[in-house]
Amino acid sequence: MTRKFAPWILVAVAALVFAGLAAWRFAGPGGRAPAASSSPAVGGPFQLADQNGRPVDQRVLRGKWSAVFFGYTFCPDVCPTTLQTLGAASEELGARGKDFQVVFVTVDPERDTPAKLKDYLSSAAFPRGTIGLTGSPQQIAAITKAYGVFYEKDGSGPAYAVSHSSAIYLMNPKGQYDSVIAYGLTPDQTRDQILKAMRQGGAS
Repeated sequence: MTRKFAPWILVAVAALVFAGLAAWRFAGPGGRAPAASSSPAVGGPFQLADQNGRPVDQRVLRGKWSAVFFGYTFCPDVCPTTLQTLGAASEELGARGKDFQVVFVTVDPERDTPAKLKDYLSSAAFPRGTIGLTGSPQQIAAITKAYGVFYEKDGSGPAYAVSHSSAIYLMNPKGQYDSVIAYGLTPDQTRDQILKAMRQGGAS
């Protein structure tokens, strides 16, 4: 194992541990949020800007199933791999793809401007229509706290890295937490988990 690769192994392991804790602490059997919950433990109000510089809040999650993923554009492996997986999975949703969207929230607001997010998310390998969100360091700290996301700057200078959680948060069309999609699943496994949530949630 190389020195460069080792931190991402630790991040992936930490994310899997968090996913298990989230399913146990925040959700009912099978990692799903209790239907009667009036105050979801994952998620909540936020104020950010999208890749076009437009103000966005939690209402962006309403009306569709949303896969919310926290990462950054300079991420060398976990972020592009996850976005590619979500891109392939969304293509396999068929007719239900119209009810699904991906929301990418940066944990590196110092470098990830709206313009940088727009350029990054234009990759053909990433999900079409992905919504990129950024904001001030304080705004990013607030949304990561609401979602229980870990992130930490690693190094100094312009080439610093950011260690961060790699779990995906699946939110229902009401903008409420449904389940965690763990890092490392195949596109087919990811698609199946999304479709299962849609069926159980009554999506058409």
